[in-house]
Amino acid sequence: MRRIGEDVTETLDYVPGRFKVIRHVRAKLSCRACDTVVAAPAPDHAIARGRAGAGLLAHIAVSKYDDHLPLYRQAEIFAREGVNLETSTLSGWVGATTAALQPLIDALAAEVMASDTLHVDDTPVPVLAPGTGKTKTGRLWTYVRDERPFAGPRPPTALFFYSQDRKGEHPRAHLKDFRGVIHADGYAGFNELFAGAQIAEAACWAHVRRKFFDVHTASPIAKEALDRIGQLYRVEETINGAAPDHRRRERQKRSKPIAEALAAWADETVRKLSRKSELAAAFRYMRGRWPALGRCFDDGRLALDNNPAERALRGVAIGRKNYLFAGSDAGGRRAAAMYSLIESAKLNGLNPQLYITDVLARIADHPARHIDDLLPWNWQPAVADRAAA
Repeated sequence: MRRIGEDVTETLDYVPGRFKVIRHVRAKLSCRACDTVVAAPAPDHAIARGRAGAGLLAHIAVSKYDDHLPLYRQAEIFAREGVNLETSTLSGWVGATTAALQPLIDALAAEVMASDTLHVDDTPVPVLAPGTGKTKTGRLWTYVRDERPFAGPRPPTALFFYSQDRKGEHPRAHLKDFRGVIHADGYAGFNELFAGAQIAEAACWAHVRRKFFDVHTASPIAKEALDRIGQLYRVEETINGAAPDHRRRERQKRSKPIAEALAAWADETVRKLSRKSELAAAFRYMRGRWPALGRCFDDGRLALDNNPAERALRGVAIGRKNYLFAGSDAGGRRAAAMYSLIESAKLNGLNPQLYITDVLARIADHPARHIDDLLPWNWQPAVADRAAA
């Protein structure tokens, strides 16, 4: 038989993740002349007084907040590999991980609040109420910067905050240093933000569209409203990624006439509808926010809707179906911190597991004045990790 070639068949298989114990052996030396004992200093740990490595800590955090695996399920998975860890131990490690990363989260917050435009939204999160055996409703707020649609120079990032309720005082505190325009959904708690001249509102066309979509199957009028709004989005498809001045010119020429025609048609149509109908309510919702809806036509940096913020909250919505509730207000704040880093890493195309592992291993010795070097868009992995990253 003589070889004339070969056939190759590939099969994708799976090797379960594995644990390893890293042992640092430090010799003790004694001096016979002066009766002293010396030894090499103990190695730094990712968390104080912890015996979990940076890779394990990052895996637990990413599994909980990005893969939506509650800690008790992670404990069961670890037990299958012969490693028995109590849920309370994992919870303590998550808290210590968040504390170790706090300087980086503070730097991320300062970067976000220095932006010119932000997408803002919030979502409920159940929180265990101490001593009652019941849950209360907390809130997670997100502030997203995404300049990619207008080719802006700043990288995308998402910042999260936790609060015990939905009072307007919370976004006012979060945005106390912000100056610019926020994309919002019409929540009344934002109204005081817009009372001064420091923050302007850009309303969300996606929310307007949703009001008409809810009744479009039973109403040809709602269907026409959807078609007219759809024309605005078709213009957006042609200018996505263009410079702000080009976007503004195209919107002035093409989008603004569509919106003006929609407003005139809406005012004429709503007079023929019952005030109690859902369709009339949809028209009133749109016309009540008209100045804020039209702001994007005069500023090419603004988006048509608030979808970037809603996308950032999607992981929270999926996660709360799995872990059901946060254990405390402190747990809510930890969640906000970890969501900030994980979502920002993903927005910048990073593997959050590798990113957080590397940052945890380095942050204790990293100079505080250079903390910005560890932000997702500035981060450079160690040489050995670059191929995997």
